[in-house]
Amino acid sequence: MNQWQRMYEEKKMTAESLARQFKNGNVCVSTGQVAEPTGILQVLALYAPELDLEHIRHCVLLPLRQQEYMKAGMEKYIYHISHFVSAYDRNMIWEGRGDYMPAHYSQVPQVWTSVLPEPDVFYAAVSPMDEHGYFSFGTAADLSEVRHHAEKILVEVNPTMPRSFGSFIHISEVDGIWENDAPITVVDPPPVTNTDLAIGQMIADEIPNGATLQLGIGGIPNAVAQSLLDKRNLGVHSEMFCDSMVDLTLAGVITNGCKRIHRGTSVATFTFASRRTYDFIDNNPGVAFLPVSYVNDPRVIAMNDQVISINSCIEIDLFGQVCSETMGTKNYSGVGGQIDFIRGAAASKGGKSFLAFTATAKKGKVSKIKPVLTEGACVSTTRNDVDYVVTEFGMARLKGLTCSQRAKALIRIAAPAFREELTEAARKMHIIV
Repeated sequence: MNQWQRMYEEKKMTAESLARQFKNGNVCVSTGQVAEPTGILQVLALYAPELDLEHIRHCVLLPLRQQEYMKAGMEKYIYHISHFVSAYDRNMIWEGRGDYMPAHYSQVPQVWTSVLPEPDVFYAAVSPMDEHGYFSFGTAADLSEVRHHAEKILVEVNPTMPRSFGSFIHISEVDGIWENDAPITVVDPPPVTNTDLAIGQMIADEIPNGATLQLGIGGIPNAVAQSLLDKRNLGVHSEMFCDSMVDLTLAGVITNGCKRIHRGTSVATFTFASRRTYDFIDNNPGVAFLPVSYVNDPRVIAMNDQVISINSCIEIDLFGQVCSETMGTKNYSGVGGQIDFIRGAAASKGGKSFLAFTATAKKGKVSKIKPVLTEGACVSTTRNDVDYVVTEFGMARLKGLTCSQRAKALIRIAAPAFREELTEAARKMHIIV
């Protein structure tokens, strides 16, 4: 047993000793998605009532499973704060048992290092320790730098967490270890529809050889990837590393050979994906997970040429204002890195950004292109930032268009059943005559 293994054994904790690391009113920041330390949170939820631990704030981005602390009545012990709302915390936030903190993804670490008081605890799920005493941050390096500002660092070691490259933490930095062998969350890619494929092909036609990709979540980004198999020398600099990137890498389409920074390496800050993707990134030096303050910094994004940013939204109005995070006044998701990459692509030589979505919701009964945003909806992306907008009915490039031209262009790509209604509304608002 070497010195790092001895240190590891000394820092392993029982459930009660782990729970006693927390104090009333502690602010605790976690890495996001699959790397949220669910085992530590389960222990904390179990012991908090017994130890009279109250008003602990757990701060995370995009939780991906239901947990004990999320149950009604637990908020007096552990209060949930989300930087990106998911299906698992949406109701508790709507009911006032948790809250949402808006911020561009690139700026979330700054919130915890220079805007608010520094956190009491940083915790993360990590891969097993290597022979040199290092744990990999695995599927999420997004908030990993926050640990340097926390009073206490706890890690949850999980043998099913892939050992990714790019971001590591040494055993000497760690105050406590909890072992959890429960399988990490697997999220299989959603099915790709014919509508997705139609949108994906339109976007793929705009992507040149040698471009650097940022793909978001959902069927449309996967459809775009399926339409890129005839491209060459594409690169990845993306907040999310997704399943389709594995396919494109294995097909020789993604080589990262034309990137100006991190040439030869796909760069991301997190992944939640299939087990196949986790296995692909495990011990793969061709993929690096780095802190979100770096990956999503528009200045860093713009260092690569021909950056292609592909995201989605909830709705867009005839002025070109985009809502990507609320359903009216209700927080539904989050802005994430949408603005980070739209602005990074705009500053990139030859860069383009796309907002892609199906033209309707609720089985065709509601148009996502609206005269004005739903009352109370938040503007996620301003009309000044929007570049390309794509639906299954066509593509509109808003950049460089006047207000009336924008409205007409958006109406042209709306579902046909709503075009007359949208045109009449635009006239009443004096956008077009």
